[in-house]
Amino acid sequence: MEGEKMLTKKVRTRTMEGGVTQEMEVHVPRRLGLPSGVSFIVGSIIGSGIFISPKGVLLGTGSVGLCLVAWGVSAVISFCGALVMAELGLLLPKSGGPYIYLLKAFGNFPAFMVVWVHAVVIIPASLLVKSLTVAEYISRAAMDDCQQTQGWTKIMAALVIISATIVNVLSVQLAARTQILFTVIKVGGLLVIIGGGIYQLFIGHTGILDTGFEGSSTAIGGYAAALYSGLWAFDGWGNLNFVVEELKNPRRNLPLSIGLSMLLVVVVYMLVNVSYFTLLTKDEFLSSWAVGETWAEKILGEASLFIPIIVACSVFGAACNGAFLGSRVLFAAARDHNFPEVLCYLNVNSLLPTPSVILTALLAFLFLSLPGNVGSIINMTGFISWATYGLVMVAHIVFKFRSDTKDIPRLIRVPIAVSLVVLVLCLYLVVAPFLDGLHTEYAFAFSVLALGALLYFPFIYFRFSLPGSGFVYQLLQLFLEVAPPQHIKE
Repeated sequence: MEGEKMLTKKVRTRTMEGGVTQEMEVHVPRRLGLPSGVSFIVGSIIGSGIFISPKGVLLGTGSVGLCLVAWGVSAVISFCGALVMAELGLLLPKSGGPYIYLLKAFGNFPAFMVVWVHAVVIIPASLLVKSLTVAEYISRAAMDDCQQTQGWTKIMAALVIISATIVNVLSVQLAARTQILFTVIKVGGLLVIIGGGIYQLFIGHTGILDTGFEGSSTAIGGYAAALYSGLWAFDGWGNLNFVVEELKNPRRNLPLSIGLSMLLVVVVYMLVNVSYFTLLTKDEFLSSWAVGETWAEKILGEASLFIPIIVACSVFGAACNGAFLGSRVLFAAARDHNFPEVLCYLNVNSLLPTPSVILTALLAFLFLSLPGNVGSIINMTGFISWATYGLVMVAHIVFKFRSDTKDIPRLIRVPIAVSLVVLVLCLYLVVAPFLDGLHTEYAFAFSVLALGALLYFPFIYFRFSLPGSGFVYQLLQLFLEVAPPQHIKE
């Protein structure tokens, strides 16, 4: 049965009694059900965005009515992208997400380059940004302004990275239950905000909702900035595709998880924004560092401390989520010999790709030690992410015409027009940053791409291996108790 397929590998071991050789099966079973699937997507999308992004959306649109329209457009575009990912996930039901689709559509080199930038930049940098955000909000909740130093923030961020790594190397059940727990906490916190807005409307206080489209901006650049902020808050809609092989009954649970998650997030986001508008003036909205926190201070007084705590919990869940899903990209590429083989090794007890999780944490620590600011990291990761989404949309179009994929029965068939709309948006979001000149973070991204291209030909195309790498792999197998898996049984 499809729902029972799993990754397996027979690993030879020697017992102490007479050196008898035995075989032990190492596999990745399908342990994620529908609740876990929903929590992983919701956990990916809802981080700090809904507490911060509303300011950027209102600033770009200029009016309450147009702001809500921008949120709606962001939701529709994100849902279109999610539909494409649902079709691709059922067409090629293997873990790895974009890597798998680009490998099938364009071959090894583009697929390797995507994994390379994800491994070196996207995954560890995203983990770092989330860890710093958690540390920032914990500091705001527990310390006064004098105590909030950069040193303490980095120490707390390091602890967050370590905690997220531990959660993801112990067991899939722990990772899944952690996601469900923190998803419940973050949605619960947003329901408090929604409840406050409903109460305000009930007592007849509509706030600035009555202003409608008054003051709407006419600047095209402002609309683009508003859309970028909204889409940033919705990012994460395709992340469940990274772990399709670990999802029970993916033909049912993948599209259901994506559909239910997007519906939940869209409803919650729209109602939260309405709640913000019932209490905050336009000036308060635009002068706020975090709109959610300003809203709580105004309606809850001293009890507003719960908002930084909710945001910290929300982003910590997203950090654990990112470490879990990101390691599967490295696992998938290493399994296909498009990345160092050790990264696809599984722990024989937890059956998790422990080396991939640990590598992500180590690279996040490296980023933590480097100079720079969170804004630059977000710009760089956003640029690469939207470029990757654009390539995935092209792959979706290619699969519609390729002889080996166009006639495969599909549970979901998304029209090419949908992927074209998302592709155009991706192209704009990739090109737009360069209209203001080449910033340092984008130069760094291009240098990482160039380095990846240089490494591809000797180590991937010609399969050159460094002297002593086999010995290092053996040491890692012994120290981490890991073994190499086999491809999925058909």
